[in-house]
Amino acid sequence: MWGFLLCCLVALASKFSLLPGLNPRKTYEYKYEGEVNVGRGMPNLAESGVRMMCKVKIAGVSAQTFMLQVSDLAFEEFNGFPGKNAFDASPKLSKRIADQLVKPFLFEYANGRVGDIRGPTEIPDSIVNIVRGILDFLQVTVKTTQRVYELEEVGIHGLCQSNYAVEDNAETKDMIITQVVDTNNCREKAAIYRGMATAVRGESVISTVRYVYTVKPTAEGGLIARAHALERHHFTPFNVKGGTFKMQTMKEIVLLGVTDTAGSIPVGTMESKGSLVYKFVEEQANIPLLMQNLDDPVPKAVELIKRLAEATAYQIDNAKTEDTIRVYQLLRVTPFEGLEAMWKQFAGNEEQRRWFLDMIVEVSDARILKFLELRFKAEDVSALEAGETLLLAFNHLQAIPELVEMAKEFLTMPFSKSNPYLWQSVALAYGSLVYKHCAYYTPCPVAAVQPLLDVALDALRNNNEAEMVVALKALGNAGHPNSIKTIMRFLPGVAATPVQLPPRVLSAAVQSMRLIAARDPHSVQDITMSLFLQKDLPSEIRMLAFMVLFETKPPMALVSTVTAHLLDEKDLHVASFAYSYMRSFARSSTPDNQFLSTACSVAVKILAPKFGRLCYHYSKAMRMDYFNDNFLMGTDAEVFMLKSTTKILPSEIMMKGRFYFIGRILQLLELGVRAEGIKELFGTHIPGLKGDLSFSDFQAIVSVLQNWEVLPEDKPLFSVYSRASGQEWLFADVHKKFIQSVIKAVSPSAGKESPVWGMIENLQKGISWHRTKALLMFETRYFQATSLGFPLEISKYFETVNGITVNAKAGVNPPITEHLGQLLTSEISLETDGFVGLTQDFWVFYGINTELFQCGAELKSKIPVAIPWKFAAKINVREKKFELDFPPCKNEFEIFSVTYVYQSTNLKNSNFPFIPTIPLPKSSTRLAKMCSESNIYGAGICVESELRREYYHEEYPLYYFLGYTHLACKVVPAQAIKPVDKIHFEFNAGPSRHPMNVRQLLETLRRLSKKAPRQLSLSSGSASTSRMSSHQHHDIIEEGWDSTPEAVFNLKALAMSGNMKPEGYDAAVYYTPEANMENVQLIVSQVGEEANWKMCTDAVVDKVHAEAKAHMRWGAECQSYEMSMKAATAHLPGSKPALKAKVHWTRIPEFMELWGRRIERYIPGMAFLFGFYERHEKNAKQEVSASVVAASADSIDMKIKFPEYTVYRQAIPIPFPVASFQEFQHDTRNTTMDSFGHA
Repeated sequence: MWGFLLCCLVALASKFSLLPGLNPRKTYEYKYEGEVNVGRGMPNLAESGVRMMCKVKIAGVSAQTFMLQVSDLAFEEFNGFPGKNAFDASPKLSKRIADQLVKPFLFEYANGRVGDIRGPTEIPDSIVNIVRGILDFLQVTVKTTQRVYELEEVGIHGLCQSNYAVEDNAETKDMIITQVVDTNNCREKAAIYRGMATAVRGESVISTVRYVYTVKPTAEGGLIARAHALERHHFTPFNVKGGTFKMQTMKEIVLLGVTDTAGSIPVGTMESKGSLVYKFVEEQANIPLLMQNLDDPVPKAVELIKRLAEATAYQIDNAKTEDTIRVYQLLRVTPFEGLEAMWKQFAGNEEQRRWFLDMIVEVSDARILKFLELRFKAEDVSALEAGETLLLAFNHLQAIPELVEMAKEFLTMPFSKSNPYLWQSVALAYGSLVYKHCAYYTPCPVAAVQPLLDVALDALRNNNEAEMVVALKALGNAGHPNSIKTIMRFLPGVAATPVQLPPRVLSAAVQSMRLIAARDPHSVQDITMSLFLQKDLPSEIRMLAFMVLFETKPPMALVSTVTAHLLDEKDLHVASFAYSYMRSFARSSTPDNQFLSTACSVAVKILAPKFGRLCYHYSKAMRMDYFNDNFLMGTDAEVFMLKSTTKILPSEIMMKGRFYFIGRILQLLELGVRAEGIKELFGTHIPGLKGDLSFSDFQAIVSVLQNWEVLPEDKPLFSVYSRASGQEWLFADVHKKFIQSVIKAVSPSAGKESPVWGMIENLQKGISWHRTKALLMFETRYFQATSLGFPLEISKYFETVNGITVNAKAGVNPPITEHLGQLLTSEISLETDGFVGLTQDFWVFYGINTELFQCGAELKSKIPVAIPWKFAAKINVREKKFELDFPPCKNEFEIFSVTYVYQSTNLKNSNFPFIPTIPLPKSSTRLAKMCSESNIYGAGICVESELRREYYHEEYPLYYFLGYTHLACKVVPAQAIKPVDKIHFEFNAGPSRHPMNVRQLLETLRRLSKKAPRQLSLSSGSASTSRMSSHQHHDIIEEGWDSTPEAVFNLKALAMSGNMKPEGYDAAVYYTPEANMENVQLIVSQVGEEANWKMCTDAVVDKVHAEAKAHMRWGAECQSYEMSMKAATAHLPGSKPALKAKVHWTRIPEFMELWGRRIERYIPGMAFLFGFYERHEKNAKQEVSASVVAASADSIDMKIKFPEYTVYRQAIPIPFPVASFQEFQHDTRNTTMDSFGHA
C-alpha cells in the first residue's frame, strides 16, 4: 500500500514540474516591452529614453533547440520632461531594427539555461544583443527545496552573484520567484574600460537588477507566464551621497498563448553568435555626443580638415573646434588606402599637413602603424614630425597583442635611430605602449618588453652610458614586472656581479621601478630597501630608493623598520629627506594614502626629537594635498630636492602633481632637473657667497660660472626631463658644446655667420609664423551591459586646440653692418600683430550608446582663451628707453570664458542625424555684468555671467553643474574724454634728476614721514629705550633724505589724441641706498589738462631692525587719502621667532571702505571653516594687525586683529620647518611691534 502511494506521488511530481523548460513540440507567443530612461529623476529636469515593443515567438526545433522570431516591432523615443512629454514614434529606426530582428534566431535551452545562440551571418552583434536581452528572461534557477538561496550564475551581465527568494501563490498555484543580481559583484563582468590606462581607477557606478518571475507548473516544466525586470544604475563624478545621475531600464514579457507547432520550421544558414553574455561591439568609431553618416568618409574628412585649417589660419574659431571629434570618427572608419590618399593630398600644404598628422594619431589600430611604417621607410617626414606623431599614436593605440608586435618594428628601423630625439621618442613611446598592454593583459607576457630588455643589456655590455639611460627610462615607462631582473643588473649591492656606473645611470635605474611599484610592490620593496640601507651608496641614490619605496605604499611594519634604521642614520641629507617625506604623508588627507598616513604619523613622532629641526640646507621632500569628500575631488603636489654633503648644488630637483577627479587619479605634468657637470663646477662652496641674496651673491655665482669651459666635453652640464600621466615623454641633456654655440651666436662680436644675424635680416623683410596643435588629451570610456541588451556607456573626452600666429617686421637705424654689437647703439623698431590662445572642450556622456541610436545625459564644457595683439615698439639700448604704441580699442573681444551645460540628448542614425536637445528650464536665470572702464584710454574690461538652473531644497555638489553656466571676461571699447589715436607706453631707465614739482612732493613726503613717527612715539606706551631706538631709526631716515635721489626708472601710460595734450599717468621710482637702509619712493601723477591727482608712496627697509614699512598718500596733490603698512620680525632671546604686520588707514575712499566692510562680514565664517576661533573685543580703530609665531618646528600660531574682533588659531601645521627661520635670526636684533603705530 505504501509503495503504491509513493509511486503515485512520484508520478504526480513528474507530471507537474517547476523546473523551467519549454516543450519542443509547442510554440509560445509572448508580448515583450523594454524601456530605458536616463536623467536625474528630479522635477523640471529633462530626461531621455527609448522604448521597444514587439511580439516574440518561440518554437521548438529539436529537444533542446528552439527558434526565436520577433514581429510587430515598434521603437519609440523620449526626450523631454517627465509628466509633461510623451514617447514619440520613430518609424525609420523601427523599420531598421525590425528588418534585422524579423529573421529567425536559434538558441539552446534546457533546465532554465540558455546555451549557444545562433543567427544569420549578416546580423550584427548589436542586434544579437537585443535578442540576448529577450532570452535573458529564460535564464533562471529554481530550487524547490529552498525558499531563499544564492548562487553564482551566468546572465547577460556576465558571471555574477544572484540572490533568490521563492514564494507560492496559494490561489493560482503559481510560484513567484524574485531574483536580484548584484552586478557590482561579478567574477567575470560584461564590462570594459577603454583609455587612460595610466590613471588609477575608482568606482563611480553602482547598479543592481531585480527580476520577478511568475512560473506556472506544467508537465514539461515550469512555464514562465510573466516576468518583469527593473535595473537601476547610479553614476556620479562626486560622492554618491551628494546626488547621482540615474539610468533605469525596465522590461516585461507576458505569455499570450501556447499552440502546437505545425510542421517543421525552415531556418537559413546560421552561425554561432556566442552565449547569453553580452558581447561588446567595436566601439572606436561609435563616439558618443554625435552621430553622422559614416558612408564614404574620405571626402567628408578632407573637407572638415580643410575647414579646420582655414578656421585656425590666424586665430582659433571656438565654434569649429568640436569638429575635431567628427574628424576622429571619420578617420576611424577610413580604410588604409583612404588614409594614404589623404596624406598625398595634404602633404604639400603645410597647414593641412600638420592638421592631418595631428588627427590621424587617433585611428588607434593597425592602420596608423602601417601609415607610420611607410613614412619611416620613405623618410618623407621630418624627425620632429615623426617623433611627435609616433609618440601620440603609440599612446593612443589599442594595446592588443597584435599591435604591440607590429610596434616592435619601429625599434629596429634605421630612420628611428637617425636622430637622437626621434630614437628617444620611439623607445619611450614603445615603453608606454607596453604599460597599457600590461594594464589589460594579466599576467603580461615578457615578449612585449623583451626588445627593451635587449637594448638595455646591449648598452650595459658596451658601456654606452647614453643608451643605458634611454633603455632604463623606456623600461620605466613600461612598468613590466619581469624587467626587474634586468634593472637589478644596473644597481650596486643588488646585482649578481658588481657594477660601477655613474650616478646618472643609477638614478635612471632606481626611477625605472616607479611604475613597477604598483604591480609588484613586494619585489620593489626588497630592492629599494636594500639600496636605502647601503651606507656607501651616493646619498641621492639612497634618497631615490626611499622615494620609490613609498610609491609601493609600504605597510606599517615596513615603515617601522625604516624608522628604526633612521634613528641610527649618520647622513643628515638622507635623514632629512626621509623625515620630511614621512611628515608630509602623515598629514595626507587623500583616500589612497589613508593607511600610509597613519603609519607615517607614528614614525614622525619617533623621529621628530632627532630630525625635526633640520633646516633647508639639507635635502627635503615636500608633499601637500587636498581632498574634498563631497566632490570626490582633490589634488596633491610633491617637490623633491636631493643634495649631498660634497656639493653645494642639489643633485636633482623634481616636481610632480596629481589630480583626483571622477573616480580617477590623474598624474599631471612632472618636471625634473638633474645637475651633472655644473654641479662639479660649483663644488662644495661658492667663494664670496654670503647667502643674503644680495648683488654680491650674484657676482659670486657669475664668477664661478665663468669657469664653465673647464668642464669636460662628453659630460652634460645638466639634464631635464618631463613626464605626463606618469610616462616620461621628453628628456634632454644640455652639453657644453650647445652652450658654446648659443654664446657664440649671441655674442656682440658675432658677424654674418651667426644665425641671429639671419633672424634679424628676416625680421627686417617681415616674417609670418603660424602653428596650431590639436590634441585629444584623453578619451576614457566605460561600457557595461544592461538587461535590455543595450550598452551603458560613461565617456569623458578632453580636447584642446592650441594656436599661435606672429606677424612682425623690424627696422634697425643705423643698420648693422659688421657685428651684432652695433645693435646696442642703434634704435630698433618693431611692428607686430598676432594671436595666441587655446580652446578646451570637455564632455562627459552617460547613457546608452549604439550605432543605431544614443540617449543619455551629457555635460559639455568649453573654455576658450584668446589673446590677440597689435603694437609698434621702439627700443634704444644706449638711452635705456623702450616705447610701445597700441591702437585704440574699437571692437569688443573676449579674452577668456567658461561655458558648460548639462542636457538630455537623443540622437539616432537616420536621415536626421541630430535631434535637438531639450531646452533648459528658465525657472531660475541669473544675469550679471560688471565692467571697469577707463575714460582716458577708451577701453574697459567686463565680466559677464549667466546662470540658469533648477534649485532644490537639498543642494548636492552634482546639482551645481545642472543647467547652463557661462562666465566671460571681455575687453570692450569705452567712451573716452578725447578721441584716442593710440595708447602710448614709455619706459625710461636712464638717470633722471627731480623736476621742480617732484622735488616739492618729495619734500612733502619727507615732512610727513618725520611728523608721523614723532606722533607715534608720543602716543605709544613703550619704554624710553624703545623711544630712543625709534628716534635713532628716524635719524637714519633723515640722513637718507639729505642725498639727492635719481629716478631709477620712469613709466608713462598715455592716451595720444593728435595735437592735443595727452591724457594718462606718469610714474617715477626713486631709490636712495644707505648702509643699513633701503629707501624707495614711487610717485604717480595724472597727466592731462587741470589734472592734479597724484599718489606718493615711500617704502623703507631697515636692515638693522629687520623691518619694512610703507607710507602711501593719494588724491589731489597726495593729500586726500592716507594709508600705512609695516612688517617686522621679533625674536627675543629665549623666545619664539615671530613675524608681525599692521595696516593702518587715516582716510580712504568710500568704495574701499564699503568693500572693506563687506569683506569683514565674511571673515568670521571663512575663519571658522579654516579652524580659527573668534573673540569679540575692541581693538585699534582703522587698523588691522596680524602676528605669526613659530609654535614648534612644524607649526605656527596666528592671530589677526580687526577693529571689532580677533580671530586666532594655534598649532597650524606648515609644510616646511620653521627651525631654519630661527637659524637666520640668531644674530638679528630684537624688533617689537609695541612702538609701531600709524605710519
